[in-house]
Amino acid sequence: MSVASLPSEPDTLAGSLGGVHGAAEIGFTVKQGETRLEHLYQHDPLRVMFPTPPAGEPPCAVLITTSGGMVGGDRLDISVTAGPDTTAMAMAGAAEKVYRSAGEDSRINVRLSVQQNGCLEWLPQETILFDGARLRRRTIVDLQPGARILAGEILVFGRIASGERMSQGLIREAWELRRDGRLVWADALHLDGDMEAVFANPACFDGATAMATAIYSGDDAAQYLEQARALLGEGTEHLRCGATVINGVLVLRWLGRDAEPLRRAFGKFWAAFRHASGSLPATLPRLWNI
Repeated sequence: MSVASLPSEPDTLAGSLGGVHGAAEIGFTVKQGETRLEHLYQHDPLRVMFPTPPAGEPPCAVLITTSGGMVGGDRLDISVTAGPDTTAMAMAGAAEKVYRSAGEDSRINVRLSVQQNGCLEWLPQETILFDGARLRRRTIVDLQPGARILAGEILVFGRIASGERMSQGLIREAWELRRDGRLVWADALHLDGDMEAVFANPACFDGATAMATAIYSGDDAAQYLEQARALLGEGTEHLRCGATVINGVLVLRWLGRDAEPLRRAFGKFWAAFRHASGSLPATLPRLWNI
């Protein structure tokens, strides 16, 4: 398990044998006092839907992978931009499956940009890694002055309900966050090859089958640390959780031996924290519960 000292990866796919290349570009702006869609580009197997938001909720872009999952050589490029003074959400429509690979990596590149005084939520659903899967995911966050973001990801190490646990493959989960163009936080989980010992080690994953990360960054991030820790303590007795602030970025982690309680705890925290930090309803989209 490695952290910020790991080098950034190039965006190119040197040596790739092929695979599908899906893309989604989403841009929000303020028109007539309301946040509205300004730009949309989508390419199979990514599709974007915009369900009508309930009263009090911002517009929500829902990303769907129509291929049913990723295999080695597949690539998804996702870009979400929240313009000045906007409030918006983007989320996955369902869990993402990454199948066993014969050698090629599956890649997901995510770029989240929030312009001056904008607010964006990037709400994940689980990424389920089959045994032998090879996933490289890179999430880059760019924030301008006054911007705020609440973003996260959930990893499940194997098809746990089917009795399969991930023991071989590649996991690289990398984050980079910049404020005003300056890198203020970087983090990377990197596992390659035989993972059984790392997953079993009490100093590493301690038998966990699922992991979640959430970050909140804004000018007020530090003031929510104690509240975030209090929220983590609610209903998480079977999980290992923690929260800290690094360079104005509130970072939260969950580890669980069962993916379902971790998912519930993650969702409960997200609903409460979005209300506390952004005065949004303490609920999640209906799709989260389907």
